[in-house]
Amino acid sequence: MRHKDSNGEARGEAESVQPSGAAQVDLNLLRTFLAVYRTGSFTAAARLLGLSQPTVTTQIRTLERQLDRELFQRLARGVTPAPYADELASRIVEPLDALATVTGPGGSLEVQQPEPVHLAGPAELLTHRVMPTLAPLVDKGVRLRITPGLTEPLLEELRAGRYDLVVSTYRPRGRTLASVPMTDEEFVLVTAPAWAERIGGPARIAADGPAALHGVPLVAYAEDVPIVRRYWRHVFGKRLVRHPAVTMPDLNAVKAAVAGGTGFSVLPRYLCAAELASGVLVLLHDPDDPPINTGFLVQRPGSSGNPHVALVRDHLLATFRDW
Repeated sequence: MRHKDSNGEARGEAESVQPSGAAQVDLNLLRTFLAVYRTGSFTAAARLLGLSQPTVTTQIRTLERQLDRELFQRLARGVTPAPYADELASRIVEPLDALATVTGPGGSLEVQQPEPVHLAGPAELLTHRVMPTLAPLVDKGVRLRITPGLTEPLLEELRAGRYDLVVSTYRPRGRTLASVPMTDEEFVLVTAPAWAERIGGPARIAADGPAALHGVPLVAYAEDVPIVRRYWRHVFGKRLVRHPAVTMPDLNAVKAAVAGGTGFSVLPRYLCAAELASGVLVLLHDPDDPPINTGFLVQRPGSSGNPHVALVRDHLLATFRDW
């Protein structure tokens, strides 16, 4: 089908791919829109694009006027996409991402090396599960920047555009972050062989429950012992009323302390599977329904313009089943 423009000249069907409400939209405006859509913040998008925040704001307002549509709802912290923004992003993300692989920031034709992929998550899960699976990607030229940390601040920094992907210990709330279930971690009650023998081993726990651990020091990740409290509530149906003898904000250090004879703790099974198999640690209880925590792979809204982000994401989701 052919149409006539304001000058009476025919124009082809190809122009129908333009976003509705505008005959022609500057690609730079669409790039800026996509950056804001992905990061959820004008400020973060400005850093990503190397622009000033006022420039990003002006470009988004210009695009909204051209399209005659609201694209983002302004929040106290950041922005959230309006319904039309989701539709627009789905239409332009693939062609813009494809264009970004062969054009520089100014649009000149050149082959660009993708930026490093910024991945963050709990140190233990990154070390024992995530990093070993990414070796084939590094061999293919993927560059990684890994940051360990606690889930809540990492998700805030993901929203601000600091990371591309975060391995989260819980599903983030709201719709600004896309999350996919990634892995389940089972928690186990463990101690060193000397303590297991001293209290009567798993048989004593099965008979007397947590009372069998009276007098055995508790080693925990934090003062509020969240993992141990969850285990007590889920397995024993009781509230944990004791305080830890030792706290260390590193589960590998907790494992080392328990293996060295400091006391008992609750750890993810993947973290201590080798020590349980070798006898360095003893499994004190094996309930039919152990507590499970689901980890999620979280990505900033939209598909990243860096093709290696999608490569890392898809690789992790394809390999986690073997963990």
